[in-house]
Amino acid sequence: MSTKRLLGVFAHPDDEGLISGALLKYQGLGIETGLVYATRGEVGETSDSILTAPNNLGEIREGEMRDAAEVLQVQKLWFLGYRDSGMPGTAANQDPEAFINASAAEVIGKLVGIIREFRPQVVITFDESGGYGHPDHIAIYKSTIGAFHAAADSALYPEMGPAFSAAKLYYTSYSRRQVMMMSEWIQDQAFDNVFKNLDLEHSGFDDDQISVLLDVENWQLAKKQSWDMHRSEVDTVLPIIRLPRELQRKWRSTEYFQLATSRVGNDITGENNLFAHIP
Repeated sequence: MSTKRLLGVFAHPDDEGLISGALLKYQGLGIETGLVYATRGEVGETSDSILTAPNNLGEIREGEMRDAAEVLQVQKLWFLGYRDSGMPGTAANQDPEAFINASAAEVIGKLVGIIREFRPQVVITFDESGGYGHPDHIAIYKSTIGAFHAAADSALYPEMGPAFSAAKLYYTSYSRRQVMMMSEWIQDQAFDNVFKNLDLEHSGFDDDQISVLLDVENWQLAKKQSWDMHRSEVDTVLPIIRLPRELQRKWRSTEYFQLATSRVGNDITGENNLFAHIP
């Protein structure tokens, strides 16, 4: 059994698209992979109102996520059980079961338990912007930081098992160049999308924020296959689905990571390896 493990911590099924190439690349190198989701994406827009009736959308999206995880050969999958909070300013924000209304200590405790159980050397989550400002993305970013540090402290959450110190915490996002490319393409398109109201000057990673630029060109097909498992979302407002094929290929060929915390030293420019310096 591999002694190295990678854990992605996200808010909704499909968020793993940001790191699907990394999951495939490192799994192929014998590294175990796992994914955590705070919610089942119950509030997201859907592609087929018959397929995705509101009363079972969470169940459908969990099933789709399990299918996607199989394509990505992810060994471990966890759902924290909170409700999708919806976009900022929507009625879903007020639901008492919404993730953004959960106790931070409770969420961190659940994540600490997973980290101590799975024992990943590398943990990945959103950056502080949550990619495009979704409140659940920002909430899981904050909780993952807390859990990364708390999991290493035996005085905290002792009921969650022996302390474990993950080696690195990374943020993942788009690159600013990608966001600008997308913006230029959609500026004359007559459809709503999550990029439409972004602050383009502060969205995605600038070049000097990128610690690891991962070439995942070889996993293009499997990345697309895993995304296609999210059938209830395939035709929704996400603009990447409407990009010309060649632009989609460029978008999927590289993944971007910013080193947030390391217990094994800083990454060196050009290494482009999430597991660099980890014994």
